[in-house]
Amino acid sequence: MAALSTQERNGGVESSQCSTMQPMTAKRTSFDGVTIAFHWATLLIVLGLLTTALWHAQSHDDMTKALMLRIHRSLGVSVWTATAFRLVWRMTNAKLPPFPDEMTDIHRMLVKITEYCLYALLVLQPTIGFGAMLTRGRSFTLFWGHVPPLIPHYPTVEAVLFSLHRAGAWALGLLITAHAVNALVHHFIIRDNTLTRMAPILRTERDIAELALERGDQQTSFGR
Repeated sequence: MAALSTQERNGGVESSQCSTMQPMTAKRTSFDGVTIAFHWATLLIVLGLLTTALWHAQSHDDMTKALMLRIHRSLGVSVWTATAFRLVWRMTNAKLPPFPDEMTDIHRMLVKITEYCLYALLVLQPTIGFGAMLTRGRSFTLFWGHVPPLIPHYPTVEAVLFSLHRAGAWALGLLITAHAVNALVHHFIIRDNTLTRMAPILRTERDIAELALERGDQQTSFGR
């Protein structure tokens, strides 16, 4: 009877341990599909913005410059809209994986700050650029339409806004570079699953096995 009681107690301990360990192995290992789609769509649009801005600056042909500027404006409106929808999705229905256990508190804080700054720039940059365009007091093209002058010309405001827009472009480029380098270092050097969380195509068999343990984590806040 004593042996049986011991076995029962041991079995109870083992069962308790299993129940406490289960949630740990059931953590999400990737972002939800909508968040992933927003992420890569935003990256493509931003690359288009940077490309058209550089092409416009380097070109000496008036027609090419006008075309690049038209595409740049349209992409700016697109990235602003995509970011707005992405933020709404993130604060309501997004399912985000927790940070890797091996990440230090300082590293997590830096990642969060970088993330917040990226979101802020993705909203502010198009807004400032559009404001600079309006203060020129001229008509302009957007997508396939023609927009007449909406306000008078304000040269000083225009110059300030364009300066802020250029500074923001450099800041956005630096933040995106830092974000990409961090992801690549984690993927190829530290070899955790940071990159595969946002790029499922890079998953290994081990990552797929871990993904099978997901239980639908309901975390939706910015801080995860």
